[in-house]
Amino acid sequence: MARVMRIISAIVLFAIGGIHLFLVFDGVGGTLGVLFILNAIAGIVLGVGMLAARGRLRKVTTVLGLLFAIASLLALVLALTVGLFGITETWTFTLVPETVIVDAIAVVVLAITSAVTFRGAKSA
Repeated sequence: MARVMRIISAIVLFAIGGIHLFLVFDGVGGTLGVLFILNAIAGIVLGVGMLAARGRLRKVTTVLGLLFAIASLLALVLALTVGLFGITETWTFTLVPETVIVDAIAVVVLAITSAVTFRGAKSA
């Protein structure tokens, strides 16, 4: 179960990173473009870490992945409601509804993966 959850977690982390990278190539620039590039890099690195990390580093990667997914979702929700760093977003912008769905799924999947990872470590 833990291995399957890590694979699914890696997929959703790659999806978050991929969405942000696509948006940069689709024309998002400036400060937001730089933040999206950093988000894409983080998603890819965490996804690879989810698949490759072992031992204590696996626990750290799992928790960082969960925090990353929460931060990504929270940043988008803030941009949609009150604005974030002077940036306001609309539901009609490219991939916004899809990103909310992917980020929400990622939070749930990574929360389960974290629970499985830490439960498995205690029982071993």
